[in-house]
Amino acid sequence: MGPGRLWFTLGYGIVNEVYYPRVDIPQIRDLGFIVADGKGFWCEVKRLGNYSLELPASGIPAPTIVHRHERFELRLRIAPDPLRDVLLLDVSLNGDGELRPYVLLAPHLGGRGLDNTAAASRHYRHGVLWAEQGPFGLALAAADAGQGDALGRLSAGYVGFSDGWQDFAANGAMTWEYERAGPGNVALLGELERECVLGLGFGASRGAAASLAAAALARPFEEAWSKHVVAWRNWHADCHSRIRLATPDAALDRQFATSRMVLRCHMDKINPGAMVASLSVPWGDSRDDRGGYHLVWPRDLVECALSLLGVGGKDEARDILRYLIATQYQDGHWNQNQWLGGTPFWHGIQLDETAMPVLLAALLEEQGALGDIEVADMIRLALAFIIRNGPATDQDRWEEDRGINAFTLAVTIAALVAGAGFLPAAERSTALDVADDWNERIESWLFVRGSGLAERFGVAGHFLRMAPSDVCADPDAVRRVLPIRNLEKDPGLPYAEQVSTDFLQLVRFGLRAPGDPAVRDSLEVVDGLLRVDTPSGPAWRRYNHDGYGEHDDGSAFDGTGRGRAWPLLTGERGHYELLAGNDVAPYLRAMCSMAGRNGMLPEQVWDAGPLPEQHLVPGEPTGSAMPLAWTHAEFVKLLLSSQLGAAFDCPRAVRARYDAHSDTTVSACSVWSEMAPSCTWRAGRPLRIVAGYRAEVRWRDDRQNEPRYATTTESLPGVHSVLLPAAELPAGSALVFTLTRANGETPAEEHRIVASE
Repeated sequence: MGPGRLWFTLGYGIVNEVYYPRVDIPQIRDLGFIVADGKGFWCEVKRLGNYSLELPASGIPAPTIVHRHERFELRLRIAPDPLRDVLLLDVSLNGDGELRPYVLLAPHLGGRGLDNTAAASRHYRHGVLWAEQGPFGLALAAADAGQGDALGRLSAGYVGFSDGWQDFAANGAMTWEYERAGPGNVALLGELERECVLGLGFGASRGAAASLAAAALARPFEEAWSKHVVAWRNWHADCHSRIRLATPDAALDRQFATSRMVLRCHMDKINPGAMVASLSVPWGDSRDDRGGYHLVWPRDLVECALSLLGVGGKDEARDILRYLIATQYQDGHWNQNQWLGGTPFWHGIQLDETAMPVLLAALLEEQGALGDIEVADMIRLALAFIIRNGPATDQDRWEEDRGINAFTLAVTIAALVAGAGFLPAAERSTALDVADDWNERIESWLFVRGSGLAERFGVAGHFLRMAPSDVCADPDAVRRVLPIRNLEKDPGLPYAEQVSTDFLQLVRFGLRAPGDPAVRDSLEVVDGLLRVDTPSGPAWRRYNHDGYGEHDDGSAFDGTGRGRAWPLLTGERGHYELLAGNDVAPYLRAMCSMAGRNGMLPEQVWDAGPLPEQHLVPGEPTGSAMPLAWTHAEFVKLLLSSQLGAAFDCPRAVRARYDAHSDTTVSACSVWSEMAPSCTWRAGRPLRIVAGYRAEVRWRDDRQNEPRYATTTESLPGVHSVLLPAAELPAGSALVFTLTRANGETPAEEHRIVASE
């Protein structure tokens, strides 16, 4: 809240990363404390493991942390300065009078720890520990109750050689006072008064940072603390005033407030509407890598936007939509992920990430919250990209394989239907024809009968995790092998033997009924393979033979490992149970129980036997990302959906078109496209031919030798199609056609498609 441009995270009772001036640039590795008597006794408090953390109220990020030892209590209160880029820490040491606190600071300016320069200085009124790297500077100062200097001896060293921790480890006391270190991986140490306030300032230089820190220390800590707390209380009150949500469970209320706060904290200030996936560093004890979590993912961003919309954050949701419009490519897609300014990081393409901004626009419009944002062009480009490239996606939502995936397919169908309402008639009919045709073909692409898994669990069949893109023309393609990534041993399973929870999105968007036999059979298989009943409640792994998570011995994911259970999948299952008419409360409570301290929801929880030495407890967070914004978004949406009695994030137009409890939805035509070259079409219907270019279609049926001709027209950007009057052909008839580009280019091949019952 306020104009300050910094974010901070906590771990083991100390400050971990501080991000400045954007939410994706961590400037320190951590800021912790040693308590020592100067006679050989010393204790690094983060290694004690005996601390408490309290907030003024749920959802207010103003922590009070108390570390307890038989000789002392170290109390920390943390809050940002309301006007400056300064983090304030109120430090109070109680107990043995011989003890003093020492602050340890590890700069990682610019997100790097290799080329920082650090120094200890007394050129200012306050002693200052500072560091610089490139365009960034930081400075740490301290003041006592009278605002005098509270920093005693100072030292700047190299990590692992001459840093303050090495000094205590070697000498049992602070004996080194080095004035300068770097460039390199540096660390700072400062001796403190027992009662003081620290100011950690950030700026474009060390001098700017020091001035900000000193200015922040010239006002009482209580004033900054109070303003910070009041600002957050007012924001939560504003949310409550815009929504009507009655939760009878106090634990759910606390988690609801916490999740709102987490989502709001992940928003950037320089790039309004941008959010990173997580402010944490997964397995940060063993890896110094921001990875993909400090990036914007269009999918995660929309998941969070819809949750903020649900809690009354219409302004935030609109800013997110504006950001998405600004970062869309001319061909209609978005980056797989990107830095806040729009620069791509990874270069994959995922169709659900092209579809989800369309759903955000549609849901804003439904709630009368779209305002004056013009979305028609964005939607036209996105839908055109989906039609030209679908139904197969280059990557599924887990950043992995190419093919047809149930989650991606459900989201793209929903986007085609919801987005069609923003289009003129000619464009609308093309989008709806494609959506209806894909919806009708879901089972032919993704449901397999007689697999080894079906026999094992005694069911007729099950939905696949992924089908190869050529399943459209060759149903036997599912028998081919889909390689497993990031697993220590690839079992070489065919597509037909791999399952995931992704098919639940078909029910969430109303494309299939909860009681559909294919859905019920798939639940049997998924629950048998992927469900884990933890002490916190049920959770699910992403898919069989997932390799993203800790190893079996508890060691950190290092490019290989074993996928663990994801709380957000508990939320997705809760949505299914809601739509099936069952009680949602167990799933909401399970998500609450899987949270870390003060409601931080993780990416994964431990799903094997306890490993105390690795701090891995069944049903509790692993070393994966925590908090994961998407998990918090899923909790919020499940709570909102439980109050609504329907999936909060399913657009009305999709529910209306595909009422999964009736058989009234009939496709107006069948569709053939070069990306989905179906081998059949439904007898009695016309056939729409779709291409990514203007073409002449030369076609005939097997009852005649005389060909007929038709020319495509552009109905959406780069989408050219024509309706062939094939409705009079009976089942079993074959239609043969070729496509010739408008420039006269010779057709690549002749296509044959057969009319089915």
